[in-house]
Amino acid sequence: ILIIIFVFDFYIFAKDNTTLGEFRGAEIESTVWSPLVAKDVNKNTIHMMIDNKEYTSDTLKFYMDDDRNIMVPVDMLREALNCSARIYQENELWVEKHSLMADYMLGTDNDFILYDGKFYVSMNSLSEMLDCTCTFDTDTNTLTVVDNSEGISDVPPSYDLRTRLRVSEVRNQGTYGTCWAFAAISALESSLMPEENLLFSVDHMSMSNSFNVNQYDGGEYTMGMAYLAAWQGPVYEKDDPYGDGATDESLSPVKHVQEIRIIDGKDYQGIKEAVFKYGGVQTSLYSNISSSKGNSKYFNKDTNAYCYMGSEKPNHDVVIIGWDDNYPKENFNVDLEGDGAFICQNSWGNEFGDDGFFYVSYYDTNIGTHNEVYTGVENTDNYDNIYQSDLCGWVGKMGYDKEDMYGANVFTATSDQNIKAASFYATASDTSYELYIVNDFKDEYSFAGRKKVAEGTLENAGYYTIKFDEEVPVTEGERYAVVLHINTPESTHPMAIEYDSGESYLKDVDLDDGEGYISYDGAAFINVKEKQDCNLCIKAFSDNK
Repeated sequence: ILIIIFVFDFYIFAKDNTTLGEFRGAEIESTVWSPLVAKDVNKNTIHMMIDNKEYTSDTLKFYMDDDRNIMVPVDMLREALNCSARIYQENELWVEKHSLMADYMLGTDNDFILYDGKFYVSMNSLSEMLDCTCTFDTDTNTLTVVDNSEGISDVPPSYDLRTRLRVSEVRNQGTYGTCWAFAAISALESSLMPEENLLFSVDHMSMSNSFNVNQYDGGEYTMGMAYLAAWQGPVYEKDDPYGDGATDESLSPVKHVQEIRIIDGKDYQGIKEAVFKYGGVQTSLYSNISSSKGNSKYFNKDTNAYCYMGSEKPNHDVVIIGWDDNYPKENFNVDLEGDGAFICQNSWGNEFGDDGFFYVSYYDTNIGTHNEVYTGVENTDNYDNIYQSDLCGWVGKMGYDKEDMYGANVFTATSDQNIKAASFYATASDTSYELYIVNDFKDEYSFAGRKKVAEGTLENAGYYTIKFDEEVPVTEGERYAVVLHINTPESTHPMAIEYDSGESYLKDVDLDDGEGYISYDGAAFINVKEKQDCNLCIKAFSDNK
């Protein structure tokens, strides 16, 4: 026993994975030694450095197994490795980066396992397959992963979600102006595939929202964002079928959408990475036809290739589900400078294009100018309650002609609860934020007692839910405030607001359902409805005690 203890202490900081040599005539096999090392490593926080970003086992629950592999949850791979990582048939893992793929089957070896209800994969094995260097330093309990493919795009030159079983069913909007809802729903469904194959209701999104529109009026992507962010949907297609002229506003959502990222206009690399990692990207283009039976000089029916180069604004929404950098420019009806096209899913049925899909040139005027992707779709047991006053969502922006400002919404707790998170819109990329809570809110002077609960920076514009560092308890009937300090570089109006802009589709905006405050510097706050006649887009989420 003393010999084993001595050997363990002497070699605990060894940095290689080889078996030990002889020690006084005895050899300790790796089957004995490795579990001892793993046990010691797992006693402390494990750090992981990937592309200069640090992750810890305290929050992401990765660990060292008995073979001295660092096992990481699959759901962290997309963000940590900037890759595609999907589970097929609940037993196969596909991880893609660059033009490389790692394929694992559950039960064939210990590199891919189901542990404590979550899928885990060996970062050591994965790094080798994706051309990364992976080293573990026992002195600091740190795993370092370095991508050896520096200068190479994270995405391949061509990609098609159809070949990955990550594209939803092609449907037909008919004579209605509901392309915006079809594109939103199709992109949402794609984001959940292949793990979940669900069919959501376009009828419900286009009819059971908070806007003054009917299905002939048309719409835009921000309307779908507002509907989903407010937990008004989605609901299943079978519960509210399309085209019957009726909807059921009593239906409850079957998923909670907590994050929607907006990709900057014409950021083709960003669009490709979003498709690669998350699924279909909703986008807009201009079309002078409205069904599969129409003809257009911009559309080549023989090659299913479309390109418009003019000054008309977008009037039709589709879903980008792939791309081909080498798609020939000769396939289009117009003369183009170069090759390349996005693969898009339409909502004109299978008779249009290639079974409902078509190619849109990179040189199209409007493609890729308005883009959103669903990056945070959760089950409905994530939070018990949502507090909000912005059912129409991001209608406009406000500010003090500078990059930052303070905003706050006051809510009343409906029972004894723990406030766990808050959400808001980042109106442009690289937005930084600080979130605070004020308990027992009385009046404007209560803001002086605010307590910070979260902070960070958001790479993309969009809608985000931020979990607090610690839950904040409130009692039934207690008024509490969620305070947001937001900073958006090069912006003069960083705060998203809901208001009546005078457009007909916004005439039902309710500005009496909330209590909001704004401040220039976080010192003195004023009532936003009294001064600006609007609601702030700040929500809160809680669990019942």
